[in-house]
Amino acid sequence: MTHFKPSLLALAFIAIGSACTPVASDSSAVQSRVETAALSAEDAKAFLHDFDTQMGKISTPAAHAAWAYATHINYDTAKVNAYFNEQVSVLVVKYAVEAAKFNDVQVDQDTRRQLDLLKAALEIAPPADAAKAERLAEIGSQMTSMYGSGQYCREEGTCLSLVQMSAEMATSRDPELLKEYWQGWREVSKPMKAIYAEQVGIANEGAQELGFADTSELWRAKYDMPAEQFPIELDRLWGQVSPFYEALQCHVRAELAEHYGEDVVPLDKPIPAHLLGNMWAQSWGNIYDIVKPAQEMNVPDVTKAMAEQGYDELRMVKEAEAFFSSLGFEELPETFWERSMFQKPEGRDVQCHASAWNLDDKEDLRIKMCIQITGEEFNVIHHELGHNYYQRAYKDLPTLYRGSANSGFHEAIGDTIALSITPTYLQGLGLIDEIPDASNDIGMLLKVALDKIAFIPFGLMVDQWRWQVLSGDVPPEQYNQLWWELREKYQGVAAPVERDADAFDPGAKYHVPANVSYTRYFLAHILQFQFHQALCDIAGSEEPLHRCSIVNSKEAGKALNDMLEMGKSRPWQEAMQTLTGSPDMDASTIEAYFKPLKIWLDEQNADRQCGW
Repeated sequence: MTHFKPSLLALAFIAIGSACTPVASDSSAVQSRVETAALSAEDAKAFLHDFDTQMGKISTPAAHAAWAYATHINYDTAKVNAYFNEQVSVLVVKYAVEAAKFNDVQVDQDTRRQLDLLKAALEIAPPADAAKAERLAEIGSQMTSMYGSGQYCREEGTCLSLVQMSAEMATSRDPELLKEYWQGWREVSKPMKAIYAEQVGIANEGAQELGFADTSELWRAKYDMPAEQFPIELDRLWGQVSPFYEALQCHVRAELAEHYGEDVVPLDKPIPAHLLGNMWAQSWGNIYDIVKPAQEMNVPDVTKAMAEQGYDELRMVKEAEAFFSSLGFEELPETFWERSMFQKPEGRDVQCHASAWNLDDKEDLRIKMCIQITGEEFNVIHHELGHNYYQRAYKDLPTLYRGSANSGFHEAIGDTIALSITPTYLQGLGLIDEIPDASNDIGMLLKVALDKIAFIPFGLMVDQWRWQVLSGDVPPEQYNQLWWELREKYQGVAAPVERDADAFDPGAKYHVPANVSYTRYFLAHILQFQFHQALCDIAGSEEPLHRCSIVNSKEAGKALNDMLEMGKSRPWQEAMQTLTGSPDMDASTIEAYFKPLKIWLDEQNADRQCGW
């Protein structure tokens, strides 16, 4: 889901436990230090210096290998990329495990923060036992392979990939076909269940060796607050959003019931998960045609305007750069234009998924996209450049601080920028002649809500499930039961058919077998609206929040950059306060952004039975 290329360090954290086996260090100096009984603060500083030095040697060539593979997929680039991924992963595992040996050493605040970041950055921690560490790596590789090669074969023999089924689920309105594909994809994850449970046991041993109670605590300890308080904080945020979500869910359920019939969509139960236009029912934008307002909407056709004005890919990116320049950001380096990939090259395979890169953690900024000349892609370009400017802002910090303040900030920044692509901004570019009146806002806001607000409870519950499972408190036979209890509790969504006892539906979502944290996406969907409100206030906007664009505001640009430059050098609460004036995350800005839509939804739902 992410639209930016993490640093090599972040990639290594993701890969640990799924792609490599720890090996012994080649650095006798480091080895002798960490084996010494009486470790000192100077030893800790030297240890972190060694880490920076070793990462510096490998991170840039590894980044170039990753770029080469992403932009020219073939046997050789795949081999080189895999080699460097393994080398970086092995290096990070070694240092992360060794960082725990400084747990009881008295060090200054900055040193402790870097040690804690290194230690807690592992997603799945390998135990010291080499055989168990190797088995952990095997399990991770096995599960990602199951997912990557998964397909559903119909009775007549036709086999379909996830991409093919997802495309069909986005457009088909045949409930039986949708149910078939929904069930078919979940057959792929059934064999993962036993080895996932095995992984939990081994990973908990590794987490305990790092000083955590279990892997669940390791994951929850990444957010500059006591691990046990973090889920409580997330539920507080959800409490701010849930009334609006429940109104949206009520309207969508009623419209689906009218379309399919109440025998398919009962009005007093959760929505069947296969009817929401997405394989995981995580975003609902694909069913806008079913739930949209009845009145005609005057929707500006940005795509048509671009075609008429002769826009090409380069001009789209130049206009996006001009947005940031209007905020006072320095122009992108010339190498950005020379080395980025804006079009799909002829005659070779590439990864077209849009992403933003900083290959040397300095000035080698790039984006990788197969740009289509559309209004939607124009938004994505702004989003990607948001990542690039964030990467540039923290480039001079130590390795462990080159990242976003917490896992949700990076995606939130890209999305915050995209929220400023309003009719006012588009009119300034000459892409629309007139700004549509407020009567058109309902349709626009509903489209945004179907993607962003519908996603929020899913973004929350994935790790709520995982934290309970990774603690070891939930036995494998209850994995699937807990999954659907949480989906019903937070989303008001239910499985369309009764699930078998051996089902492992969480494994049908990539991030579970790949051990990629999902809370970042929940946080990003909250933070983007809070950031947008703060920037609009700083810019002095008098528009309603959903119509505000911060374009041309040097004040907003400076406030934004002040936060971006902090990277993760300080607790995220301090970064938050730098921009918003408050150290707390606040989802109430969502209510302000969607206020006209909430009024409309309440009118639509006046005579309906809501809730589930």
